[in-house]
Amino acid sequence: MGLRGHLLHFLSDPSLTGSEALQSFSDGVLLISKGLISAVGPYAELSEAFHACDSQYQYPGRFILPGFIDTHTHFAQTDIVASPSPSLLHWLEHYTFPEESEFARTDHCHEVAHFFISELLRQGTTTASIFGTVHAHSCDALFQAAHHHDMRVIAGKVLMDQNCPKPLRDSARGGIDESQALIKKWHGQARLRYSVTPRFIPTSSAEQLRLAANLYHDYPDLHLQSHVAENADEVAWVKRLYPSARSYLEVYRDFGLLGARAIYAHCIWFDDDDRTLMANTRTAAAFCPTSNLFLGSGLFDYRAARAAHMIVGLATDIGGGTSFSVLRTMHEAYKVAQLTGLTLTPEDCFYLATLGGARALGLDQFVGNFQVGKEADCVVLNPESTALTTRRFQKTRNLSEQLFVMMMLGDDRMIEQTHIQGIPKLDQD
Repeated sequence: MGLRGHLLHFLSDPSLTGSEALQSFSDGVLLISKGLISAVGPYAELSEAFHACDSQYQYPGRFILPGFIDTHTHFAQTDIVASPSPSLLHWLEHYTFPEESEFARTDHCHEVAHFFISELLRQGTTTASIFGTVHAHSCDALFQAAHHHDMRVIAGKVLMDQNCPKPLRDSARGGIDESQALIKKWHGQARLRYSVTPRFIPTSSAEQLRLAANLYHDYPDLHLQSHVAENADEVAWVKRLYPSARSYLEVYRDFGLLGARAIYAHCIWFDDDDRTLMANTRTAAAFCPTSNLFLGSGLFDYRAARAAHMIVGLATDIGGGTSFSVLRTMHEAYKVAQLTGLTLTPEDCFYLATLGGARALGLDQFVGNFQVGKEADCVVLNPESTALTTRRFQKTRNLSEQLFVMMMLGDDRMIEQTHIQGIPKLDQD
């Protein structure tokens, strides 16, 4: 199998290595064998091998990039995207918890999971770290839908045994037992992995947090996902619960919930000590610009995160986030960074959405770029998807400007095709 078009991918972080980070072939070929990349390079060198492929996909005038990686999202919040609310805690009480209660019904779980996974693919997202609900069968439905499309997905059942509606409450031990059963069933099956998923400090008892940490450390390749320091009221709530803790993040540290393959959404209300702690423990941050703006939570300080050498990925955070589109999430990330004194380059943003996201999730040995041996997930972008992008693209002077136009003006219309392990997944008219 082979793909031909304008190939580009990242070999490293452009903020550290500059122009050497990006590899681009204006007329390039990606060769794929058994779902893995077997060769990448200019068409002039690989033309014979390309034409010998049993399946050939030609994308003239299109950009082929590694599939987008969403480092934090909630499939159960699909139907409450764009629900008006003044703040995070109000939004949880009035929209999130009532909606997640609907997932007690297995048929509802399967219907939403199918839509959610299909929408990710339609937007060019090929890998994601996803919250289920407190119901174990919500994860079954999500994993089944992802497995049907051979997607690389990390997901977990929410752990929540206090400070939430009774229908959404598990028990400290019961939640862990259900998680262990899901791990045995799904973790490591095909391209699926499990993530221990306490919602956030206020909704888990100390006992549940200790048990969650034990579970996380019991498996050498298990993941962990949660939220931290999203909203000032939330931070104050955690301070009341743990008054002796120096910071919200240090509560997680004290329970043993920081480390490799752990990712925390938001990380807004941090100080330099928190950022150093994240970097030293190799804990990653999920930058969620659309949800932070929508809920008025605050601005993620990417400049300070970069200075502290934090690991950062980009996230849509559906449904506080307002779009499944990673392209739209990139352009909001650019604006947030502007407001905090950092001008992100388009290379920075596309790195965050691909290799940077893979590194944040601890998956860069599998996905994130087109290095030989990695899984052949990719997205095809059409820069002439609308009259405006077509007109604007004609005025660009170099590749960086072309990436910037796609990032700032692109949306789902720009996604021409999504390939999973080389296989095209979007129906074409």
